[in-house]
Amino acid sequence: MTTPTLTRPELTAVDRCDRCGAAAQVRAILSTGGELLFCGHHAREHETKLKEMAADIQRG
Repeated sequence: MTTPTLTRPELTAVDRCDRCGAAAQVRAILSTGGELLFCGHHAREHETKLKEMAADIQRG
Protein backbone atom coordinates (compact mmCIF):
# COMPACT_ATOMS: atom_id res chain seq x y z
CA MET A 1 0.00 0.00 0.00
CA THR A 2 1.33 3.45 -0.89
CA THR A 3 0.80 6.62 1.06
CA PRO A 4 -0.34 9.55 -1.06
CA THR A 5 1.60 12.77 -0.72
CA LEU A 6 0.11 16.17 -1.22
CA THR A 7 2.04 18.46 -3.51
CA ARG A 8 1.16 21.96 -4.49
CA PRO A 9 0.97 22.68 -8.21
CA GLU A 10 3.51 24.91 -9.91
CA LEU A 11 2.63 28.59 -10.12
CA THR A 12 1.05 29.58 -13.43
CA ALA A 13 0.09 32.84 -15.13
CA VAL A 14 -3.33 32.52 -13.49
CA ASP A 15 -1.88 32.74 -9.95
CA ARG A 16 -1.92 36.27 -8.54
CA CYS A 17 -0.20 38.11 -5.69
CA ASP A 18 -2.41 38.29 -2.61
CA ARG A 19 -1.31 41.91 -2.03
CA CYS A 20 -1.56 43.60 -5.43
CA GLY A 21 -2.87 41.18 -8.05
CA ALA A 22 0.35 41.01 -10.09
CA ALA A 23 1.58 37.64 -11.35
CA ALA A 24 2.64 35.46 -8.41
CA GLN A 25 6.29 34.40 -8.33
CA VAL A 26 6.54 33.12 -4.76
CA ARG A 27 4.40 30.78 -2.65
CA ALA A 28 4.79 31.02 1.13
CA ILE A 29 3.42 27.98 2.94
CA LEU A 30 2.68 28.83 6.54
CA SER A 31 3.26 26.42 9.42
CA THR A 32 -0.47 26.62 10.17
CA GLY A 33 -1.19 25.09 6.76
CA GLY A 34 -2.26 28.19 4.87
CA GLU A 35 -0.45 29.69 1.92
CA LEU A 36 0.16 33.13 0.50
CA LEU A 37 1.14 34.07 -3.04
CA PHE A 38 3.35 37.08 -3.72
CA CYS A 39 4.82 38.92 -6.68
CA GLY A 40 8.59 39.42 -6.51
CA HIS A 41 8.24 42.91 -4.98
CA HIS A 42 5.97 41.83 -2.13
CA ALA A 43 7.93 38.63 -1.53
CA ARG A 44 11.05 40.70 -0.91
CA GLU A 45 9.07 43.15 1.26
CA HIS A 46 7.68 40.40 3.53
CA GLU A 47 10.53 37.88 3.36
CA THR A 48 11.98 38.65 6.81
CA LYS A 49 8.64 38.25 8.57
CA LEU A 50 7.84 35.07 6.65
CA LYS A 51 11.18 33.58 7.71
CA GLU A 52 10.46 34.55 11.33
CA MET A 53 7.19 32.64 11.02
CA ALA A 54 9.08 29.60 9.67
CA ALA A 55 7.20 29.73 6.38
CA ASP A 56 8.35 27.43 3.57
CA ILE A 57 9.14 29.87 0.74
CA GLN A 58 8.93 28.40 -2.75
CA ARG A 59 10.00 30.42 -5.76
CA GLY A 60 8.55 29.45 -9.01
